Amino acid sequence: MQADTTLFATSLDAAMRLQPTEPVACFAPCDLLRQYERFRSGFDGLVTYAVKANASPMVLENLCGFGMRAFDVASPKEMRAVREVCPGADLHYHNPIRGTDEIAEARHLGVRSWSVDDPGELAKIAPAPGDEIAVRLALNVPGAAYDFGEKFGVGPAETIELLQQVQRSGATPSLTFHPGTQCRAPEAWERYIITAAQIARDAGVTLARLNLGGGFASDRDGAGDGLEQTLSAIGRSARSAFEHPPELVCEPGRALVAEAFTLVTRIKARRGTGAVYLNDGLYGGLAEMRDMPTPRRVRVFAPDGAERLGPPEQMPVFGPTCDSVDRLPPETSLPGDCREGDFVLFSGMGAYSLALSTGFNGFGLNRIATVRAGLAPVTVDARPIPANLRGHSSEASHDI
Repeated sequence: MQADTTLFATSLDAAMRLQPTEPVACFAPCDLLRQYERFRSGFDGLVTYAVKANASPMVLENLCGFGMRAFDVASPKEMRAVREVCPGADLHYHNPIRGTDEIAEARHLGVRSWSVDDPGELAKIAPAPGDEIAVRLALNVPGAAYDFGEKFGVGPAETIELLQQVQRSGATPSLTFHPGTQCRAPEAWERYIITAAQIARDAGVTLARLNLGGGFASDRDGAGDGLEQTLSAIGRSARSAFEHPPELVCEPGRALVAEAFTLVTRIKARRGTGAVYLNDGLYGGLAEMRDMPTPRRVRVFAPDGAERLGPPEQMPVFGPTCDSVDRLPPETSLPGDCREGDFVLFSGMGAYSLALSTGFNGFGLNRIATVRAGLAPVTVDARPIPANLRGHSSEASHDI
């Protein structure tokens, strides 16, 4: 995708000037940079990006431009996407379930860092000297919106055995975990780190790296993300738990990219019953609303830009498809004075909104516009985007 030097001031500015009838994802490269700098300044280790959260070329291009040189990838397609924009990047293939054809392609694309949670998966990789193998630990730790432990990872005893197998294979042993998505509990990382240190001692293995996974929370409800507190807790725990801490690695996806996008939708109809019908829904950019609503990060504007400030009301909010399950959670509230034609803007929508949009029924999220800031008072700013911030044409937006 070709970057362009023009941009909208804000997502609201984009809505007013484009007056779109289809949903638009407004990308703010400056907000992506701001989040990356928060991780770099607060995390004492290597910051990578979990590509699954948003594999859009403009996101990968900007992260590479900011200096990121390592990415967490889950498939050969994600590997190729990174190679397109950052040919020399390190690829961490930490999806522990792989077919032999995927392993062969990963090796062809230069993967040397893998994760495993099963002896059979370790055997399939056939580790070679120079490979890093991170055993994936799973604990029953609360604090996340939903846990990954049922699908991935093994308990401490199995982790010890696998670490010892990795060491015997001649590969470099490491350990990894994931506390679960949208985790707001620093103590979850603390418990994992303390357990990881004990496992390494019991296994008699010196860990090259400890990969703390993703799971860092984004601000989905207007209460903040608590990132600095979590990163500070991680640093303290690692220094306390290990006599000589291994290199730390984290792989944020949601927390890194969420704030970089605002989703601009529009009310197609409002019925006498109070029901609202949007031009996007659960089959599009609002797919995650079913599991993790954003009740206080939604604002509504009239077509002329005036904000609707009526008292919030809970009302049925449906997407545009003919499927009746295409409905936002019952607790969704909008200003009571919202009308057909109004714009409904959802902040913090960079994670999984583009990745999960399906195009079902001919609807979906197919346009991106570049903005200087996500959502603020409209002030037109036509200055060029800085050279290391890549965007897209503001006037025509972009078809994904």
